[in-house]
Amino acid sequence: MTSVQSTTTTFDSLNPATDEVVGTHPVHTAEQVGAAVRRAEAAAAWWASLGFDGRAERLQRWKGIITRRAAQLADVVHAETGKPHADAMIEIILAIDHTAWAAKNARKVLGAKRRSPGLLMSNQAAWVEYQPLGVVGVIGPWNYPVFTPMGSIAYALAAGNAVVFKPSEHTPGVGQWLVDTFADAVPEHPVFQLVTGFGETGAALCRAGVGKLAFTGSAATGRKIMAACAETLTPVLIEAGGKDAMLVDADADVDAAADGALWGGMSNAGQTCVGIERVYVHEQVYDSFVTTLTEKAKDVRAGSDSGAKIGPITMPAQLEIIRGHIADAIRSGGRVLLGGTVGDRYAEPTILVDVPESSEAVQEETFGPTLTITKVKDMDEALDKANASKYALGGSVFAKAKGMELARKLRGGMTSINSVISFAGVPSLPFGGVGDSGFGRIHGPEGLREFGRPKAITRQRFAAPLTLTTFARTAKVDAQVAKLITLLHGKRR
Repeated sequence: MTSVQSTTTTFDSLNPATDEVVGTHPVHTAEQVGAAVRRAEAAAAWWASLGFDGRAERLQRWKGIITRRAAQLADVVHAETGKPHADAMIEIILAIDHTAWAAKNARKVLGAKRRSPGLLMSNQAAWVEYQPLGVVGVIGPWNYPVFTPMGSIAYALAAGNAVVFKPSEHTPGVGQWLVDTFADAVPEHPVFQLVTGFGETGAALCRAGVGKLAFTGSAATGRKIMAACAETLTPVLIEAGGKDAMLVDADADVDAAADGALWGGMSNAGQTCVGIERVYVHEQVYDSFVTTLTEKAKDVRAGSDSGAKIGPITMPAQLEIIRGHIADAIRSGGRVLLGGTVGDRYAEPTILVDVPESSEAVQEETFGPTLTITKVKDMDEALDKANASKYALGGSVFAKAKGMELARKLRGGMTSINSVISFAGVPSLPFGGVGDSGFGRIHGPEGLREFGRPKAITRQRFAAPLTLTTFARTAKVDAQVAKLITLLHGKRR
């Protein structure tokens, strides 16, 4: 067991559909978090010494264990989040694929590469390589408790770092499962450790001297994380909330767009940071789109039985936010075409139209199974409204002729054309946002580089005819260098 033990205070993890106790976990103190980081520092030295091949072999071993026990992990995810078992399997499968990619590509991305020294320094050979940061702290979310944190954990490990992971207090069992299976694959040292608890435990991890802190959660909490990390100048990677938009152009496949909007908005009960919450539809296809979407949505029901397509709202406090956004939309003049019901545990799929852009349902992250559908005269209007949000994480465009053009203009870190959220499943693509959606990237080469520090190295190959870095330099050398730089860069354009 590689979690921190010997604490007296505990908390329960509850099934959000039944309030059944799923597990009991320790609330780790600042001292215990610090001790975990110190152990991780020693383990990090060993882990880094294995080199890319040694780490890749062990990560592939871990990936194999996760794959063979995926159904067991899905059970834990289902119990702690309430999401359907099949949806839990989707995020596990994606996490497995990302782990494999990170292990395979770490050397190619982070290993030493030659750089041109330029004419002035032509006597030097030059390299750059990415060296491990040491220990990376990861604070994970509850909505995708496997896929999202593994975008930091697997990439940080592949880059040569040890990891101390603080999962959400709603999904500590998932974190424990990941740490325990890693220990099965890598029993030698505590390279990957777990700390559990609430906000105080996360704040302690920020202050514990990690080389970097990767956080996924709300923008408000992200600001607190940054403030805590600033005390020790600990760099941070923030993946915060989203209010992602879908654009539907006049030439779009309306049936496919409606299907994409339904999945993007309602899957995981809308508890997806890159889920679709706003849809802007060209007036020429608006009526057809709304009719098709509403008809498709009638088959999506919330519940915990085998026939339900979406589960409960995992975090009870979110129910009031969802309820408030729907009420505000109606007060502002919006109409409910479907749903609108928010109970004690579940929120039914809700489709809203005629909602003003100033409404909370458009401006703020709802994080529930709701969609606002807005008619626009053209895609310029759609872009203006979509890009007015303070959030800018992902997005989607359904169009034929102008798909790429619109995708480039849609503000955010990621856009899918004629699909939804597909960028998250491509391991080679970076994942992250701008504005209140955060900064930094996980996944892809950019994600690997987030967890290394660039190291520049030069080696003199032969004595330079014009040596600048010496007090023995003469006026003649200075004149020759000035003449050379003029020849190289002084031409009139």
